[in-house]
Amino acid sequence: MLKKKPRQWLDVHVYRKNPVLTALTVFIAFVLVLSLAFLGIRNKNEWGRDRRELLRYWEEGTYGDVYDLSGQWLAKKPLDFFLLSLRGFSSYQLAVAQINVSDTLRYIDTCIVSLRKALLTREGERDANLRYVLGKAYYHKGPSYADLAIRYLEEARGSGFSAPDTAEYLGLAYAELSDYRNSVASLSESLNSEDGSYVSDLRLLAIARSYIGLDEGNSARAYLVRCIGNSRDANVVIQARLLLGKVLAAAGEAEGAEEQFRAIIEENGENADAHFELGELYAAGGDATRARAEWRRALRVDPGHGEARTKLGVYTP
Repeated sequence: MLKKKPRQWLDVHVYRKNPVLTALTVFIAFVLVLSLAFLGIRNKNEWGRDRRELLRYWEEGTYGDVYDLSGQWLAKKPLDFFLLSLRGFSSYQLAVAQINVSDTLRYIDTCIVSLRKALLTREGERDANLRYVLGKAYYHKGPSYADLAIRYLEEARGSGFSAPDTAEYLGLAYAELSDYRNSVASLSESLNSEDGSYVSDLRLLAIARSYIGLDEGNSARAYLVRCIGNSRDANVVIQARLLLGKVLAAAGEAEGAEEQFRAIIEENGENADAHFELGELYAAGGDATRARAEWRRALRVDPGHGEARTKLGVYTP
């Protein structure tokens, strides 16, 4: 009985005996290769146009469009460095433009997730820009993330990256961790890097607070006086005067301290904190009557002032 030849031999045999079928197969394979090549070129060209469109939106400052489009395209390319980077950068820009805290944190979280993913890519391993923006994002996320803010900002700076506000963010983040020595060093560096005569009053206030944390009252005093003289923001001046008054009181300069607290009330109207500090000043001088009178004034301005309520023995049932 004849044995059946293997199927593979029969297939080859058929193709050898049928040149038309062989030619047709070759033609189909050729068309398939051309089609795949065409689709590849087309997809590449389309992706090139998409990248240019995203960059144009970024350069125009339409961060909402960058955020939306990068999010859509990440569904198809979830680990694309370019898309992840722009998604993170646009999220940060949108975050700092928000008024509502919950909206800010929502964009900050998207920024952090996107940039952390971008760091995992080959292109992102040594990208200092990613670390710089990521460090600032962690600072805006809140005091509990100050250590991560410092980590990524220091990594960016260690890579040779330079931005005008890096030292300032580092100084503020170090202060959140009560590392006042590094805070002062970074904030002072940010002052020295100013290219003009204007210096941020908030930066001066932050340096003063760090010096107070180091128990260096004289250094704090110099920055507070400078802040009061420079600032046009009434709230910043109030904070600076309150701190300066406390520094003067701690140094035994009661008259100078009282002058600062009175100046707050005279320049800005009734202020619960100023009245409370006046009460503290009078109590330290042994005048309990005047002290209690100031604490009561503080409560009239702000019935929820916790420290004044404690001093007067007024507790919420």
